[in-house]
Amino acid sequence: MRNTAKITTAVLAAGALTLGLTACGSDKDSASDTSGPLVVAASPVPHAEILTYVKDNLAEKAGLDLEVKEFTDYVTPNTATEDGSVGANYFQNQPYLDDFNKKNGTHIVPVVTVHLEPLGLYSSKVEKVGDLKSGATVAVPNDTVNEARALKLLAANGLITLKDGAGSAATPADITKNPKNLKFKELEAAQTPRSLNDVDAAVVNGNYAIEADLKPAEDALVLESAENSPYGNFLAVKEGNEDDPRVKKLAKLLTSPEVKKFIEDKYAGSVIASF
Repeated sequence: MRNTAKITTAVLAAGALTLGLTACGSDKDSASDTSGPLVVAASPVPHAEILTYVKDNLAEKAGLDLEVKEFTDYVTPNTATEDGSVGANYFQNQPYLDDFNKKNGTHIVPVVTVHLEPLGLYSSKVEKVGDLKSGATVAVPNDTVNEARALKLLAANGLITLKDGAGSAATPADITKNPKNLKFKELEAAQTPRSLNDVDAAVVNGNYAIEADLKPAEDALVLESAENSPYGNFLAVKEGNEDDPRVKKLAKLLTSPEVKKFIEDKYAGSVIASF
């Protein structure tokens, strides 16, 4: 369905910063050769779908040779961008990138924000948040930023209270009130939708929810507010490559009226354009 090269990267060392060109199916540094195609690493849904729309409908007219490579984790797109295996990536938000750069010594920077995927709480066992029983188990993403984001979603909907000042690194240890005595199961973000039959509820990132055929705007028990959200997803490059003419062309296309209409029509509120 999509003219992309899908790479399964479910089991990867989070600290690996030396992914070779072989891992990305390329025999040259795609970031340094500005005359070649711009290779962009992306999560399958919705990022690669949006990029593929650009590739199929807008890129040729703009003089952009675009190649999309799909990754199923939140680590490899950044390590591949850092080592030059790809020229850019599109999958993450600012709090996640800040945390990643700090922990891994990488130098990835945002170029342009494109969309927001509201985080949601889902369940195959209850239809309302209030129906969660005492002692219920809730799956949450185990990476620093998305776990904090999940806990803030639960706090915003009265399920827990977080201590004052709990920010983008909040963990269950920062919970000061837990009236339902909820238990938390920390999983890799990609695994949270698959856990729905094993837990009472799960907080799922928007891209993984859509990939699992969930409709965030309809199926979530509660959904993250898009207003003033710091979690917009953006096109990113290694620092120093912001002025690559291919990157500038893609940034302009990703924030075009055509892409905004594509996002609105295809995702019906489950993905929200940020421009």
